[in-house]
Amino acid sequence: MNFLTSPSQKFELPKRIARLGELATNLWWSWHPEASHVFGRLDYDLWERLGHNPIRLLNEVGRARLNKMAKDKEYLEQYDTLFHKFDAYFSKETWSQKSHADLKNPIAYFSMEYGLHETLPIYSGGLGVLSGDHLKEASDLGLPFIAVGFMYAQGYFSQRITEDGWQEAVNNPLRFEHLPVSLVMKDGKPVTVSFDFPDRKLTAQIWEVRVGRVPLYLLDSNVEGNSDYDRLLTARLYWSDLDRRVMQEILLGIGGVRALRVLGYDPAVWHMNEGHASFLTLERIREQVAVGVAFEEAIQATRKQNIFTTHTPVPAGNDEFPLWLIDKYLSYYWADMRLTREQFVEIAKHHTPHGETYSMPILALKLSGGSNAVSELHGEVSRDMWKFLWEDRDVNDVPIQHVTNGVHTRNWMARRIYNLLEKYLGETWYDNLDDHQLLEKIDQIPDKELWGVHLHLKRKLSFYLKERVRDRWTHGGFHPVQVVASGVLINPYALTIGFARRFATYKRASLVLSDVERLFELINRPNQPVQIIFAGKAHPADDPGKKLIQQVYRTVKKAETGGRIVFIEDYEMNLARYLVQGVDVWMNTPRRPYEASGTSGMKAAINGVPNFSVMDGWWCEAYNGKNGWKIGEEKKYASNEEQDALDAESLYTTLEHQIIPKYYNRDPRDLMSADWLAFMKESMKTVIPQFSTRRMVKEYVQKFYIPAFNK
Repeated sequence: MNFLTSPSQKFELPKRIARLGELATNLWWSWHPEASHVFGRLDYDLWERLGHNPIRLLNEVGRARLNKMAKDKEYLEQYDTLFHKFDAYFSKETWSQKSHADLKNPIAYFSMEYGLHETLPIYSGGLGVLSGDHLKEASDLGLPFIAVGFMYAQGYFSQRITEDGWQEAVNNPLRFEHLPVSLVMKDGKPVTVSFDFPDRKLTAQIWEVRVGRVPLYLLDSNVEGNSDYDRLLTARLYWSDLDRRVMQEILLGIGGVRALRVLGYDPAVWHMNEGHASFLTLERIREQVAVGVAFEEAIQATRKQNIFTTHTPVPAGNDEFPLWLIDKYLSYYWADMRLTREQFVEIAKHHTPHGETYSMPILALKLSGGSNAVSELHGEVSRDMWKFLWEDRDVNDVPIQHVTNGVHTRNWMARRIYNLLEKYLGETWYDNLDDHQLLEKIDQIPDKELWGVHLHLKRKLSFYLKERVRDRWTHGGFHPVQVVASGVLINPYALTIGFARRFATYKRASLVLSDVERLFELINRPNQPVQIIFAGKAHPADDPGKKLIQQVYRTVKKAETGGRIVFIEDYEMNLARYLVQGVDVWMNTPRRPYEASGTSGMKAAINGVPNFSVMDGWWCEAYNGKNGWKIGEEKKYASNEEQDALDAESLYTTLEHQIIPKYYNRDPRDLMSADWLAFMKESMKTVIPQFSTRRMVKEYVQKFYIPAFNK
């Protein structure tokens, strides 16, 4: 079938630099800093003001400036070098072609959200950023990847913190002409898919985003013919009301399969990133039943190619729906599968203390040939959590493996750190970033050079925070106390601790505030000041999470902090880059064992920022005593209260007796600590090769994709 994409954006560029339009519509540019530099040089102030949006930049910079740069010899040299690299990326032989030439049929990847760049806000947090990193690495490795998600017309909310510390959500409808999206067309009309609910039909159109080599297809229900209620279905992430939530997951799973079919794809592997897409397993069975295959045979035929990744043991991340809701929206569907209601419900029935539910993770676990958790400890927790599905097996034999998460190194590593590694590890180091032996050469980097780069990144963070405060102040409605609380007094030469993540209660953002008087003594030590930067959002419907933000913010505003504890509102990917690159320590305080993996600490570590974390998720595998510090013990506690109290004591004691003294144990001539630099180097050496998406995606290939291809 012949499809065209109708871009939402138009460019009028001088012929000599016309390919900037091509680059702006492929998110390859977002993980190649030299591309950002080429865009930024057109007008740096405008580039910053537009939030690093190349499409808006090209349309707003003005023809006179474009004409001038099209004749600037130095700029054109950078332009030509960039596009030589861009073209080579798509033409060179990839790892997948060299190592797995038999991987040709597509690997379909389904996720509810994708964090690709801050200018495309169709993500809410770590799950989405992981999905985005997965696509970028699949592109780098040359895997035959395609992806499916949603085009959220309102994006994810912007966060505003009131003077009293309450989170307010501001929705910002997206303007598609400002985004790197193209509508998929055929014969002059949008390509659509539909699903028949008992009382109406739901239709969705398809947008395409290019992520390097990978096409990402985003479903959008805002089309003529749908009711006003249904047109809003894909307007925002994670609707709180269950009707819209189940409809979204039906559209993602069933509609997503139908979208790939209408686009002509026949994937060999179907990877569900969390349980939101689990309905795709049923749609694949229905396709088989429709051509005469018996239901049980259809299960066996399709299960082999289904892969399921579970990301959390927390109930809020494992969607379950009351059976009456399944009746309301899927009563026509089970007839298409030649099933009775009881047979259909039995596939994913979960007996809970509150009654029977239809469980999305159970649906995925029972109908997938391979399932995995996202860290070694999470694998243990998941096998124990879901053992009841395999009552005849020992818990260690429950078929849930683990693939520990990773981060896309080029996307999150500061450009100056990258250049430093290129200088001392060789120009091809990035092609071999999962080579542990090669990364040992980090020890050869002179302390002065590494410290100089780190200080630059700290100053850059400090400047950025001040500019954010200036911007808010000029827009009005910002109290002077909020100015101080937002980081205007941050000192780039003081020990700075970062804590930024989603504000869910189990992440215990307030643990460091357990003994405020003790904390104030620590941060205000003469000649040894400590700063703590908080950032993060709570889900709009999560009042306990919002109260946690309020508790933190009220402490931040106290005069006794001296402006050394701050809360930065509206945490998103751009702010995250500044934080993970520019703080000295990354702190993580979840209630073990609820942090399935965590990736923010990995992003910090690859920039030489040691972690200070509870022994949960990925840190259990990474910590070696020389690359960071641990909080608490690896054990079960009698109660949450006991765990919180002991973890808080461990946190304060480690800060007081280990972290602060090590940071300020300076060489008086060089103003740096050799002990601290050793921790920075060890952090990079251990985390870069082992906790990258390079290692992660290769592991998915070996453990899951190849076995699925060969079944």
